[in-house]
Amino acid sequence: MKNGLWSLLAQPYVGEDFFLPNLCSSVAVFTLVVLAELLVLTWVLAVPSAAGFDWLSLAMASLFVQWIVLLSAALLCRLRSWMQRRALWLAIAVCFAVVVGLTLTFTVLADWVLYQGMLGQPDLRFELMLRHGLIALIMTGLLLRYFYLQQQWQRQHDAELKARLQALQSRIQPHFLFNSLNSIVSLIVSAPAKAELAVLDLADLFRANLSEAGGMATWEEERHLCEGYLRIEHYRLGDRLRVKWHGDLPAATPMPLLTLQPLLENAILHGLQPSLEGGDISIAVGLNAGVVELLVSNSCPRGTTSHQGSRMALENIRARVTGLFGPQAQLESWRDGERFFSRLVYPVRQTSSILQRSH
Repeated sequence: MKNGLWSLLAQPYVGEDFFLPNLCSSVAVFTLVVLAELLVLTWVLAVPSAAGFDWLSLAMASLFVQWIVLLSAALLCRLRSWMQRRALWLAIAVCFAVVVGLTLTFTVLADWVLYQGMLGQPDLRFELMLRHGLIALIMTGLLLRYFYLQQQWQRQHDAELKARLQALQSRIQPHFLFNSLNSIVSLIVSAPAKAELAVLDLADLFRANLSEAGGMATWEEERHLCEGYLRIEHYRLGDRLRVKWHGDLPAATPMPLLTLQPLLENAILHGLQPSLEGGDISIAVGLNAGVVELLVSNSCPRGTTSHQGSRMALENIRARVTGLFGPQAQLESWRDGERFFSRLVYPVRQTSSILQRSH
């Protein structure tokens, strides 16, 4: 047990989510300042005073503690990348050394200022330094423990999200297999060259479908997959399938993998396939103010009043994009006359960190 723990501490920290958060961020600095002020307020309230609340002690203690907190955050922020490449025990020791060292330094400076540089009460000064050092040691240990637990919670949350995305993504796979294989079987005898191309398109689709759940692609890659899927369906449906593309996106625009394809599959399966004369699909894409918009519409079979069987695919996509982008990502669907519409929007400016994490 001890050897296992020591081997863990002796190795550099593995992973991008270092146990020490980025203390240069405004959110982290604000959080530390608020926590430090609450600690000072608790300390002042705990000290009895006959004259009532001691505002002077609050001001002096706040000045003392906030200087230590801000300088500690600045130093640890600068040392964070260096600590990531060192043994874990050394990184932890550096955190304690920085905070305790600054605390003792400011204790000496504050004592010198209060006594105007005069040497006096050496026993009291040593006792004060010991007390401040122990307080800094305890508070640093509690904060590091909090950062560690927060990191573990984030890891668990990411793992649960990945598992949920895998479950949602796996529910789409049978549609790929059965519809595409039926198309290929019908082409083997009549058009073997087209059957070969269909197999290659199917391989691309399954390669994407079996990739990491929640992965990100680019608009160029997603459109390539969709065009391959539409070719497979066109071999099966012939002139009954008519597709129109409207607008375009920059090729490198980040897009959740296999987002547009299920919408097209849903349109064909429930909109065009039941109709003897087929129908048309319209795909409109655009980028406006950092928001990607995808609008897929398809004609509906005559005489029907609903778009049966479409809800599972839409709910799967909605769950995936919400898990990746939060509440700003939206997927809505509606029927207007003889057409069914599916509209997906998500903020492209938030995808850079997700794209890096997925790779």
